[in-house]
Amino acid sequence: MFIQTEATPNPEVLKFLPGQTVLAEGSRDFRSPLEAEASPLATDLFDIDGVDRVFFGPDFVTVGKHPDHDWPHLKAPVLAAIMDHFASGRPLFAAEASAEGGGHDDETIYDADTAQVVAEIKDLLDTRIRPAVAQDGGDILFNRFEPDTGVVWLHMRGACSGCPSSSATLKAGVENMLKHYVPEVTRVEQTL
Repeated sequence: MFIQTEATPNPEVLKFLPGQTVLAEGSRDFRSPLEAEASPLATDLFDIDGVDRVFFGPDFVTVGKHPDHDWPHLKAPVLAAIMDHFASGRPLFAAEASAEGGGHDDETIYDADTAQVVAEIKDLLDTRIRPAVAQDGGDILFNRFEPDTGVVWLHMRGACSGCPSSSATLKAGVENMLKHYVPEVTRVEQTL
C-alpha cells in the first residue's frame, strides 16, 4: 500500500491519501482522544505523541499536530498507523459508533422563501465550495442562515479549522461566491 501525503494551507495539518475510500459519505472531525474512541484509526492516531486532531474525508485523512511538534518526526508514525489500519481490514468505526457528524448541522425550520434561499446556499456549498475545500484536506458545512440580516454561518472542519488562511477563504472565496449567486446573502461568518 502506498499512501501519498500533501501539504495543506494550514502548516499544522497534513493530508494523507491512502488510495481508497476512507468515508463513503460526509466527513468526521475528531478534536480529542475521547471523541476518537468511536474509531480505531482515530484512536491509533491520537496515541501518537503530538497529534491533536484527526479528520476523515471521502478519500483522505487529515492529521493536525500540536505546534510544539514537527512533521519530520510525526509523519512516519502517522503513515504507519494509517497503513496498518487499512492493511488490517478493521472497520473505520467501532461497532456501536456510527459515522455521524458528516451532514449539515442546521435543523432550523425556515419559511418557504427562506427555505429556498437555504437550499440554494447548500447546493452551492455542496457542488462548488466543498469539493475545492476538500482538496486542501478540509470541509465546510452549513450551520444556519439569518434571513433578517442575510448572514450565513458556516463550520470549517479538518485542515480548514484553525488554518491561518481560513478567514481569507471565507471572505474572499465563499462569501463572494454566495453573494454573487444568492443575493439575499450579505455576509459569511464562521461558527466555532
